[in-house]
Amino acid sequence: MPDVVRNVLVVDDDHEMRALLRDVLEQHGYTVSLASNGQDALVTLREKEYPVVLTDLRMKGMQGIELLTQIKQSWPDTNVILMTAFGSVETAIQAMKQGAYDYLMKPVKNEDLSRATERAFREALLRSEIHRLRREVDREYSFSQILGKSKAMREVFDLIRRVANSPTNILITGESGTGKELVAKALHYNSERKDAAFIPVNCAAIPEHLLESELFGHVRGAFTDARTDKRGLFEEAERGSLFLDEISELPHMLQAKLLRAIQEKEIRRVGATKSTAVDVRVIAATNLNLAEEVKAKRFRGDLYYRLNVIEVKLPPLRERREDIPLLVDAFLKKFGQERGKDVKGMNEATLAILMDYAWPGNVRELENVIERAVTLSRTDRILPDDLPGTIQGARGDRRVIDEGAEKMVSLHEVEKEYIKKILEKLGGNKYQAAQVLGIDRKTLYRKLAEIEAVLPPDE
Repeated sequence: MPDVVRNVLVVDDDHEMRALLRDVLEQHGYTVSLASNGQDALVTLREKEYPVVLTDLRMKGMQGIELLTQIKQSWPDTNVILMTAFGSVETAIQAMKQGAYDYLMKPVKNEDLSRATERAFREALLRSEIHRLRREVDREYSFSQILGKSKAMREVFDLIRRVANSPTNILITGESGTGKELVAKALHYNSERKDAAFIPVNCAAIPEHLLESELFGHVRGAFTDARTDKRGLFEEAERGSLFLDEISELPHMLQAKLLRAIQEKEIRRVGATKSTAVDVRVIAATNLNLAEEVKAKRFRGDLYYRLNVIEVKLPPLRERREDIPLLVDAFLKKFGQERGKDVKGMNEATLAILMDYAWPGNVRELENVIERAVTLSRTDRILPDDLPGTIQGARGDRRVIDEGAEKMVSLHEVEKEYIKKILEKLGGNKYQAAQVLGIDRKTLYRKLAEIEAVLPPDE
């Protein structure tokens, strides 16, 4: 956490009291400024930051309560401690209602003074850290951090802006590595729910027998290891957002329970007899075609329609190649700073290789490639040799087309060679190959059946 300046302002019309308070506070490491009345205090507060102000309640001119009110209006993060020899329960209640942090009776004991001041500074430290983190979150997950200038991405930005602040459930679709979680965070942190929690859950990463307890919680004795009550992630995300990544992997039994939670806005912990109301926005994501999963009866249709009120479809990187230079520049800057390297860019040959590559792993793969290149680079510019061999050799895929045109071979032959090249690059993974080729798997299998060459098996 960043340090909070240890400045404290003491306001009292009694000269000896001001000096006494200053001596005690300076012994505890505070930098103390003095003011003899409320007007002087307001002038002093404009000069620099004071996390804590100690002020007498009854003074000539402006009273302590009035000073407190003006401080909270102009410097709401400043903690004000009131001191008085004329204390009463009514005065203390009034002061706390006006926003006083604490209330001390004169004569003030040194222990009480140091304890109250330290508590006030600790809260100021925590508040400062919260503000810093919130600024970072707002900056990191603003729409400007989702990079892209292509038409496809501009359409995505427009849709996100329109739905971010609605209570509607969102389904984010797209291939692995397209940035679905980043979009989910942008939706949350640009909505009215941003001050509450954003809870991400990878439905494929949690064992099925634990997932129900993780999502909905459990009560003591619900199963062997349930020694205490446990809040689920739905309750942890109260008034915030629950991001369910890889939603297609959610077991069928839990799909029914999730549907009820969304419809009824309530959940029931494992082993509980009563339901608990929840106010949670559900954002789901998948790299599969959920409509096809519904047809295959692997995913509940009613849940699909509840989740897919609005779909944000992220395009693969190969369909927005004009964004590659923008992404490359951002990643070069990021990893150059992290590695302490002054990387100024890359030559045209290197960028051409990146522009030609199919990017089956999308933006995540590009980011990893740039991180590797920056780490291995010997100069201030990324060269082709800094790229992985698989990407350097990918230009051969384009040569298939060039050579086919030169030899005047049939389109069928060019297609056959190109499919073989793509499969070689992807280690025989037909699912990824179909995505890169822009065809469905059935079409790919039909085309493969026409190819006589021996092809690598599926991984």
